[in-house]
Amino acid sequence: MKEYILPCRDLVVHPDMTVPLYIDNPISISCIETATGMTQRVVLVPQHSGSYPAAPDDIYEYGTIGDIVQILRMPDGSVHSIVRTTNVVKLSNITVVDGVFCADTETIPMGDDIADERTVLMRENIFEIIQSLTTFRKLKIDKLRGVIQNYPMPAFIDSVLQTMDIDTDSAIRVLTTPGWYDKMVMLYEKIKLIQETSKVEDSINRRISLQMEQGRREAILQEKMRAIQKEMGEEDGEDDSISLRKKIEKSALPRDVKEKAMAEWKRMRNMSPMSNEGGLIKTYLEELLAMPWDKSDTPAIDLNTARMVLDSEHSGMRGVKERILEHIAVMKKTGSTKGSILCLVGAPGVGKTSLCKSIAAALGRKYHRISLGGVSDEAHFRGHRKTYIGAQTGRIMDALKRARVNNPVIVLDEIDKMGRDWRGDPESALLEVLDPEQNKAFRDHYLEVDFDLSNVLFIATANSLNMSSALKDRMEIIEIPGYSEDDKVQIAREHLIARAAADTGWSVDKITISDDAIRHIIRTYTAEAGVRQLQREITALLRRTLLENDGEDAPTEFTTEKIDDLLSLHKSAGFSKRIGFGVSI
Repeated sequence: MKEYILPCRDLVVHPDMTVPLYIDNPISISCIETATGMTQRVVLVPQHSGSYPAAPDDIYEYGTIGDIVQILRMPDGSVHSIVRTTNVVKLSNITVVDGVFCADTETIPMGDDIADERTVLMRENIFEIIQSLTTFRKLKIDKLRGVIQNYPMPAFIDSVLQTMDIDTDSAIRVLTTPGWYDKMVMLYEKIKLIQETSKVEDSINRRISLQMEQGRREAILQEKMRAIQKEMGEEDGEDDSISLRKKIEKSALPRDVKEKAMAEWKRMRNMSPMSNEGGLIKTYLEELLAMPWDKSDTPAIDLNTARMVLDSEHSGMRGVKERILEHIAVMKKTGSTKGSILCLVGAPGVGKTSLCKSIAAALGRKYHRISLGGVSDEAHFRGHRKTYIGAQTGRIMDALKRARVNNPVIVLDEIDKMGRDWRGDPESALLEVLDPEQNKAFRDHYLEVDFDLSNVLFIATANSLNMSSALKDRMEIIEIPGYSEDDKVQIAREHLIARAAADTGWSVDKITISDDAIRHIIRTYTAEAGVRQLQREITALLRRTLLENDGEDAPTEFTTEKIDDLLSLHKSAGFSKRIGFGVSI
């Protein structure tokens, strides 16, 4: 005989229970009234769907059958009913007529170990776990204590299922398990899992709460600090991070660089204001913004002006200056600095570095010199990675930042003096910088973004050609020969005397020295290809004369005899000793 089925939402009931039901659904009311008139029994079955089920698949295949003890119709049309459950049943041949479910039922026998010692002990273990959960969940432990002490086993299981909000699938498995001890084991495993999960959740919640409390404390301190700074007139009223973001948004950074900058800014924003890493990211972003991404000097190249600058600042060296003017002419025609890299090679004192300054002045560009003497670390060019303590950009990017333009004249001074050791090979790193095909996307290890160096005019200087063939292949060598005696006299007349007078406080008008006297200094007191020692000797003459004149620059004519007297006193003072012909050591 088919039994009527009353679908229940989230309700799994064990046998030997008295269940009050409030029914306001018309179909459910029809089901309970029909069952009352026919069999006085109804099967309480959980449903899968949230709304009233419409097909057999919408309900579980297990339920609890019970007797309808009482039914009370309310004035609003709803029904209050009491059902006393008797057995667990399995449903089969489910049919639906006008929304009312009917099915054949098969009783599932229950075990007789309800009073077994193991079952009772397991019940106590379950209660102990639930009692420990009161620290994680808001449970009415007094009510549960009464349940475990006074309620029969079915009521205890039902109370635990409802109190711990165990899912319907797990409750059905407990319901259909035939042995009471097995039911308790399944329930114990479920409660134990809930306990472990609650511990993990509580640990996470405590950590989050602690972090929030720490963040709130730091935010309060930061707010107080800003208030104090504002009172002292040291605060502009704008948050640093917001100001930094505005700078990034308004900057002329390339698209990929701006995306990386915004990603780093978001990382910094999510960190504590007092964290070290946040400070490092802020420094990185400031370095990124300080780079001259779109700033350049754009004066028109005038070859006549360039020739005048070179001639006014350097005497002689006609072939060298002509080659430099050829290079400038190519730059004017092509509108770029791409092409060969100039390398000025010559003895010390021939004017290599000053010639580079003159080239920058002739082009109207910023000038920056990088000394490579003794450099043996690749990081000097490529920079340090941000993971290192004290990381910073390389010398190339630092030069651009200082120049504040992306097309300065950068002089790589003493390129032949670079070293090589376990820290890397700087010469190999320099090859990329000097290659026009590669330096369009030069990547500094600290900045980690590409920068176009093709607009930079690189000029190298060296005392010798003691370099690798690969490095020499990147550059066009311009050898600067030593000056002739006539060239030195002209340089002294046009440049060195005025420079020595400025260094010692003399007025140039009070200095009288003939060309023969200058030649005497050159022949007797210097032996060099350049004019550096000649500059020192002229300066020594002026210093010694000041000493004899009580610090006054009285008008003086420097004859060969006076020069010998002054410089012999200078030498005898222990500064150097003249030996042989024209050699000073």
